[in-house]
Amino acid sequence: MGIIRFLDDHVANQIAAGEVVERPSSVVKELVENSIDAGATRIDVAVEEGGLKLIRVTDDGAGIEPEDMENAFCRHATSKIRDGRDLFRIRTLGFRGEALPSIAAVSRVECLSSADRTGLGRRLVMEGGKLVSHEPAAASRGTDMIVRDLFYNTPARLKYMKSVQTELGHISDYLYRLALARPDISFTLRHNGNTLLSTLGNGDLLQTFAAVYGTGTAKGMVRVENKSVDYSLQGLLSRPEVTRASRSGVSFFVNGRYIRNFALTNALLQAYHTLLPVNRYPLAALHLWMEPELIDVNVHPSKLEVRFSKEKELLLFITETAERALKGEVLIPKVTRPAGAVRQTVVQEKMPVYDPAPLPPDPEPPAASFGAASTASPFGADPGDRTGDRRIGGFSGRTEGRNLSDGQNFAPRQEHARRPVAFASSRRGEQPDPETIRGWLAADRPHPDGPRPEGPHAEPRAVLPELHPIGQMRGTYIIAQNEEGLYLIDQHAAHERINYERYLDLFSRPSPVSQELLLPITLEFTPAEAEVLRGRTALFEQAGVYLEPFGGNTFKVTSYPPWFPKGEEKQIIAEMAEWIISEKKAPDIGKLREQSAILCACRASVKANDSMTMAEIEHLLAQLRRTRNPFTCPHGRPVVVSFSNYELEKMFKRVM
Repeated sequence: MGIIRFLDDHVANQIAAGEVVERPSSVVKELVENSIDAGATRIDVAVEEGGLKLIRVTDDGAGIEPEDMENAFCRHATSKIRDGRDLFRIRTLGFRGEALPSIAAVSRVECLSSADRTGLGRRLVMEGGKLVSHEPAAASRGTDMIVRDLFYNTPARLKYMKSVQTELGHISDYLYRLALARPDISFTLRHNGNTLLSTLGNGDLLQTFAAVYGTGTAKGMVRVENKSVDYSLQGLLSRPEVTRASRSGVSFFVNGRYIRNFALTNALLQAYHTLLPVNRYPLAALHLWMEPELIDVNVHPSKLEVRFSKEKELLLFITETAERALKGEVLIPKVTRPAGAVRQTVVQEKMPVYDPAPLPPDPEPPAASFGAASTASPFGADPGDRTGDRRIGGFSGRTEGRNLSDGQNFAPRQEHARRPVAFASSRRGEQPDPETIRGWLAADRPHPDGPRPEGPHAEPRAVLPELHPIGQMRGTYIIAQNEEGLYLIDQHAAHERINYERYLDLFSRPSPVSQELLLPITLEFTPAEAEVLRGRTALFEQAGVYLEPFGGNTFKVTSYPPWFPKGEEKQIIAEMAEWIISEKKAPDIGKLREQSAILCACRASVKANDSMTMAEIEHLLAQLRRTRNPFTCPHGRPVVVSFSNYELEKMFKRVM
């Protein structure tokens, strides 16, 4: 007796639903694409509880004819293709005829639609793929699709759904891309009654981009346009200073369809070669138009992947077009000075001798690796060192006193007894200022090798051998020696490690005293990002940053710790927010503090090509020996490399 049998329609629909309906965003995608294919000029999407409780898509499209209402919910029933030849010239977003029956199989669906303007239409209700009712109803032209209790009859699939915020993120991300794909359609997205997206539908891609990413980001975009025999490309590219931490900001649309294609993204990144920092990526919204015969969209159930018949030519076309657009721009970032900023005379800020904002006394001995000097800059010179006023590498040095508020827009909450001093490289030919040098040499600063705390907060024993500096190489690497051989130290990586451990300790013990801003820092986010951030502002307070909504998708920073790297505060807080938003699960405060410490350490550290005095080098090495891990920077790059005496002698053929 044979064992092969035919599945009934209900089971077959549930299996098909597993291919088409993976999560709530899949439902939104299929319904909105149907609305677009119906010629809608306005599409409203409302979801509740991340789409698991309710998904409602309303449009003003062509509607469904009364005699087609039930047929629309049958498998492989479609009005978009007639035979196999149509698969090679698809011009619509949907065509398989599986979306509606697959959705209806795993939810409770209500469809209200009218194909004319008489005010009469039909209402159809289905539960678990079974028809419940089908009757006349009052309806305006268009379609209103309501999907409730998604996966209510497939609990195994419901079990693997992520959090509400995660599911909402997938929905909003795809709808943002659909809005960019069709700027001629007005889109709205609401979640639990809150509006996350609203576009005008006037056909202006830049205005739609601003609605998604914010007006500030949209101002940093470059328009791109080019045509070839086979392809046409139009869209927006970001300037190099407008970047993201992932490729998610790059969107490609082929004949109005959003696609994911690693090769296309890499072709675009080739145009940004040497223009972007490591692990930073541009924003882009690029529309490709070509004959349907040149692409195959029938390669994946979700239709997010396509195949190109002339892929090599297309990749080269994208790279050359983007390169041409970027080369036609003056790619100099525009710097805006804070209101009330005082003009500085230094060329480049260098190593501060001590923190201009001393922290209040700790309730217990600090755990910082700097001991008593944990709130001082690691580059204070030894008062007994006569080399403190000369530069390694042929550059002279000078120091200048500045008020704490110079170049900053905050009002301190506490009095400061000392005037801060910054160590800066001077313009070539200027002589050091004797008065200011005496000032920083006479500062009451604990010696780096002074007493260390005892007890549970005692510092670990130094694991880095004692090194005696010789000088600098190219203003980037410190050359040192000891009895064992020769050492090269990456000065930025070393200083970054020192600052990282310092900032990590400071973030772990956030000071109750913060710098209150006279003019708050404002940060702008996408609607979905702002929605996530509103529920996570308390995390900032645990790191000493006070962030609050400022209307729309904008937030304002009212205060931050006084030890934040000067001039980098906005960028650091923006990147903290970006990390918090990117976390799918509830962010861990420990990880936030670590990420924030890495950001501060990188921006506060001495950079390559910064000349240093011998006193600064000696102090840097002394502080490096006091760190918990002196061998790598927070990013994992090596700090020190060595050449043993034997290796050196072997190089010079002293030993054979």
